[in-house]
Amino acid sequence: MTELIPAPRAVEGPLNHHVPLDRDTVLCSAPGTGTTERWLRSTLGPALGLPFPPGPEDSRNAVRLCLDDTLEPEAYRLSALPGRGVEIRGGDAAGVFWGAQTLRQLLGPDAFRRAPVRPGAARGIPQQIIEDAPRFRWRGLMLDVARHFMPTDGVLRYLDLMATHKLNVFHFHLTDDQGWRLEIRRSPRLTEVGSWRARTRFGHRASPLWEEKPHGGFYTQDDIREIVAYAAERHITVVPEIDIPGHSQAAIAAYPELGNSDVVDTASLTVWDDWGISPNVLAPTDRTLRFYEGVFEEVLELFPSTFVHVGGDECRKDQWRASPAAQDRIKELGLADEDGLQSWFVRHFDAWLTARGRRLIGWDEILEGGLAEGAAVSSWRGYAGGVAAARAGHDVVMCPEQQVYLDHRQDGGADEPVPIGYVRTLEDIYRFDPVPPQLTGEQARHVLGTQANVWTEAMEDRARVDYQAFPRLAAFAEIAWSALPAPADRDFADFERRMTAHYRRLDAQGVAYRPPTGPRPWQRRPGVLGRPIEGAPPNV
Repeated sequence: MTELIPAPRAVEGPLNHHVPLDRDTVLCSAPGTGTTERWLRSTLGPALGLPFPPGPEDSRNAVRLCLDDTLEPEAYRLSALPGRGVEIRGGDAAGVFWGAQTLRQLLGPDAFRRAPVRPGAARGIPQQIIEDAPRFRWRGLMLDVARHFMPTDGVLRYLDLMATHKLNVFHFHLTDDQGWRLEIRRSPRLTEVGSWRARTRFGHRASPLWEEKPHGGFYTQDDIREIVAYAAERHITVVPEIDIPGHSQAAIAAYPELGNSDVVDTASLTVWDDWGISPNVLAPTDRTLRFYEGVFEEVLELFPSTFVHVGGDECRKDQWRASPAAQDRIKELGLADEDGLQSWFVRHFDAWLTARGRRLIGWDEILEGGLAEGAAVSSWRGYAGGVAAARAGHDVVMCPEQQVYLDHRQDGGADEPVPIGYVRTLEDIYRFDPVPPQLTGEQARHVLGTQANVWTEAMEDRARVDYQAFPRLAAFAEIAWSALPAPADRDFADFERRMTAHYRRLDAQGVAYRPPTGPRPWQRRPGVLGRPIEGAPPNV
C-alpha cells in the first residue's frame, strides 16, 4: 500500500517493476508547467543529486510534465511505467505541482533533504498509477505572527511544509494588539512603534512569568513580495489579515488619534504586552476610515489574493458606550447600538474592497448586522456561524475553534507544554469534517473549504509552532484534500500506519513535531501556566 499523506483517490499498483530516476533522467516540461519544472530542479534535484537536464518527450528515462484539460482543476495523474519513466498530468499547473509532491513522497525521506545523503544510490519508484484530486479548493493554514513574530525565512519554511501537504491558502495574521508586522510606507510609525512591545508574558495570561526584553519585528514590503512570490511558485495563495475595529492597540499606540481619545488617554498607550482581548478599539471616525483605506491600498498592491481578511472579531465596545463621539456617530448613522457600529465598520470596507475587485472575508462576528453579497466568513466560534452564513448565501471557510485550533493541547498529560483548551488529539483532528450535516447540498456548496489556525500567544519560537502544528497538520491536510468516509468510519489505524513513514519525512525537513509517545524533555515547559479545560469540547 502506498504510504502517501494526504491519501490519494485511487492507486493502481504498486507492482514489483522498478522505474528508475538517475543522473540520466531527463525532464520534459510542456508549456504551463514551469513552476513544477523549476521546483524539481531547485528542490528535488539537489536532495537526490539529480540534475534533471532537458530532454526529448519520447525518452525512456524521463519525468514528463503536461497539462490535461480532461482533469479537473488541481487534479493530477501520476504514471510510473517501466520504459516510459514518470509522467505527471495535471488539470492545471497546480495539479502538476501536487503530482510532483506525491512523487517526492514516493522517493522516500531522502527526497526531503537539501543535499544528497547517499550520493550515487539507486533511486526510483515502483510501477504504479495514481489518480488524485482535492475535496476542497480552500485548504488553509492560518499563522499568527502578531503575538510572536516569525522571521521571513521561517515563513518560507512553512510555505514549503504546506506544499508538502498540498495545502494551498496561507492566511497571514499580520496585526493585533501585541504587534503590527507589515510595513506601510505612508504610515511608518505602524512598524517604528507598533511592531515592538517592551516585554512578553510567558505562558497563558494567568502566568506570573514575564520575559523582560523587547519582542517584535516586521516584514518590509520587499519581504512580503518575496513571501507572496515564493508562495505563488508553490501554488499557495497568501491571504493577508488586517484586524479592524478590535485587536488594534498596536495601531493606536503608533497613531493615538485612531483611538477613542475622549474616554482614554490614547497618547499613553503602548503596544500591549499581555494576552487576551484589549479594550482599546478604533474610533468610529472618518479619519480612521481614511487611515485604513490608505493601509489597504498598500495591502492590495502587495497581495494579489482575491480575498482580504479584515478580522472583525472580539471587538469590545465599552469605550464606544462611554464615548460621546461614538454615541453621536451611532445617532448620525441611524444605528441601533454599538453592535451596529461594528457592522458599519465592516460594511464600509466590504464595499471599499468590492469596488476594487476584491472580496472581504472576516471572522464570523461580521455576520452580526448583515453582509454584502460577495463577503465570506471564517467560522471560528464553532459551526454555527458557518451554517448561518451558508444558509444566507455567503461562502464559508470552516475553522471551528474546538476542532482545528492547533494551539490547543494535544494530550491530557502533565508534560504538555503550556496546555491550552480542550484536548485535541491527532485522531480528533482526523475525524473532523468541514461540512456540517445540517446543510443542504446547495448550501454545502458555499463551504469553500477549511483551515487550521495557529495562534502563537504560547509559542515563543519556531520549535514551539512545529510542536503544536505537527503531526496534527498532516491529519488536517488529509481531511482537507482527500475524499474520506464519514468521520466515524475513517480508518485512523491506516492513517497512523502511513504516519510512521511520514515522520521520517518530517525528520528530514527538520520539523520539531510532537512524537506519538509524548513530548521530548526539551519540548516541555514545566512551571509555565496554561489554561487546560477538562472534558469533551462543545460541538456547536
